[in-house]
Amino acid sequence: GHSEGERASAIAVRTVANYILREIYLPLINHEDRDAPIAEGITSAIQRANEAVVKELEDGGTTVSAAVLIGDLAYIGHVGDSRVYMINRGKIERVTRDHSWVQRLIELDQLTLDEASEHPQKNLLYRALGQSDTLEVDTLMRRLAPNARMLICSDGLWNQVSDAAILETINKAGAPQDACAGLIELANQQGGPDNITVILLQIPG
Repeated sequence: GHSEGERASAIAVRTVANYILREIYLPLINHEDRDAPIAEGITSAIQRANEAVVKELEDGGTTVSAAVLIGDLAYIGHVGDSRVYMINRGKIERVTRDHSWVQRLIELDQLTLDEASEHPQKNLLYRALGQSDTLEVDTLMRRLAPNARMLICSDGLWNQVSDAAILETINKAGAPQDACAGLIELANQQGGPDNITVILLQIPG
């Protein structure tokens, strides 16, 4: 909803990717010792991105969901209402928590899921990059089972397509890229009023 959202998201992606590559992956490749935990590195990457958005854009804002995969572990950093799902054994599970006002009202039992989907302020966030100089980042770790899949997507997908339809589309698709294309097409068929970002990771089995 920010007027500079597209630029803010580009800054965030660039900053987070560069930091994670430099501070996490390259030291691992070079067999260098790292004092800081992986989750702390992801937090620092997202906080750096927030600083860059605040500095470069007066009215910019964006969400971010990032994952670092090392072996069979996924380290996830998250701010806003983009989402990370785990798909395994025919089930889909959302592992991130939306930082939106309607989600907070749901958690306080002041709003139902059906009411939230029609709420006029359903896209209003209380936590996002670009809102202030300081930023709290949610982090979590998940073990990745063989043949499991991890979906990272923006609200342009999940606001238009139910979790059940997301799962069905992914299960019917052969390759991850085909699944992504199918999900984007499905969101557009529902009106596609927002940007649609979809990333699907297939874990070897």
